[in-house]
Amino acid sequence: MAYPANYKYTKEHEWIEVDGAKGTVGITDYAQSSLGDIVFVDLPKVGDTVEAGKIFGSVESVKAVSDLYAPASGTVTAINEELANAPEKINADANNTWMLKLDLTDGAESHGLLSAADYEKFISEETGH
Repeated sequence: MAYPANYKYTKEHEWIEVDGAKGTVGITDYAQSSLGDIVFVDLPKVGDTVEAGKIFGSVESVKAVSDLYAPASGTVTAINEELANAPEKINADANNTWMLKLDLTDGAESHGLLSAADYEKFISEETGH
């Protein structure tokens, strides 16, 4: 699976697409594949603040519950309401299924995240493939 080059990635397998002072957040295809069938997503509410590197929610699959970590700090401006009734959309297309949108506190925060190439290298080192 190719990872979009315009996204930045965390070692916890979240992605963020930064557009000026706005950010869109989701989980990677690797994460959804590792989790298996996703059955529930717990997200913050609009207006909540999230902090880079801190837990902002969780994803429940048939295998496990995994925490979600914010790739950047900011205020939640939208959550993907479709995921409440159709969390499997993440399994179908993780790279294009966003979870939340943020007004970023500091747009430069994402500069410390992994590029698509670095993320792919990280996954290959983590999995041995």
